[in-house]
Amino acid sequence: MEHQETQHKRRVRYSGTHPKNYKEKYKELQPEKYGDTIEKVIRKGSTPAGMHISICVQEILDFLQIQPGQRGLDATLGYGGHTRKMLECLKGQGHICALDVDPIESAKTEERLRKLGYGEDILTVRLQNFADIDRVAEEEGLFDFVLADLGVSSMQIDNPDRGFSYKTEGPLDLRMNPLKGVSAAERLREMDMYELQGMLEENADEPYAAEIAREAMARRKRGRAIETTTDLKETIQEALRFLPSGEQKEAVKKSCQRTFQALRIDVNNEYEVLYTFLEKLPHVLTPGGRAAILTFHSGEDRLVKKSFKRFQDEGLYREIAREVIRPSAEECSRNSRARSTKMRWAVRA
Repeated sequence: MEHQETQHKRRVRYSGTHPKNYKEKYKELQPEKYGDTIEKVIRKGSTPAGMHISICVQEILDFLQIQPGQRGLDATLGYGGHTRKMLECLKGQGHICALDVDPIESAKTEERLRKLGYGEDILTVRLQNFADIDRVAEEEGLFDFVLADLGVSSMQIDNPDRGFSYKTEGPLDLRMNPLKGVSAAERLREMDMYELQGMLEENADEPYAAEIAREAMARRKRGRAIETTTDLKETIQEALRFLPSGEQKEAVKKSCQRTFQALRIDVNNEYEVLYTFLEKLPHVLTPGGRAAILTFHSGEDRLVKKSFKRFQDEGLYREIAREVIRPSAEECSRNSRARSTKMRWAVRA
């Protein structure tokens, strides 16, 4: 048999002493191989590329009080950090069903959890939107505990191919499932000025919504479609040129954050999906079942707070969180992405 040598493929070289873009961070993208590098990045208060650091883990576990033999639902699998901790609480007895709409990241997460020894007997992973929890419960049974982490995973934010961040050049996509629906770039092509302005105001309370919408339409008339993350950032920069020069940099940064958030909410129908999930949530819980939800901006938190209060008034929830639970100062210093997190909980009557 003729021996064929496999040609060694060299990694991408980067300029300078440290890798700057996502694809060059080969050590961070292989956490199982370069644990020391991962620890260093986390100690510096950063999130390693391709990873996600779970937020409020202890607060969630303290509230859910998971016991061996129980059945649970992780409505937003993501990187699987919360799922793994909840599985550990089951001590090999019981079951968790985990949902996610992102076919790219959920496949990676399932593979990691399977390698840790969590088989189909204790963990089911479904590529499904959490708005469908009623259908999931019909097949899996009612749940003793439910967790929903509404934040975008760091793996999605950091990967420029997904278009979630204004900080890196990439296609303006912003879809949780890039195989379904229309991208943010496509949405911007079809919206008129007033629709765009209203969307920015409603989804992100953007104070310069009118100026940004006006500039986006002017750019379109000049034949320059907003196709990339950089195109959108430049549009916002141009729209805010009327501000005093000393204020522009910070204003552009905040407007970029809000505009990307507003578009992400729009292309993924996040408010509609969350409302549907909240309407169905009490009906998939066992009596005494517990639900915890992490939100990351005021629009989400308002929806959760109102739903929990209404269902408590109707007698479906026995108890709800009166005040939001926030990550500790220590956790926020270790993980800057935790700062905007709010946790609310409810207990089924």
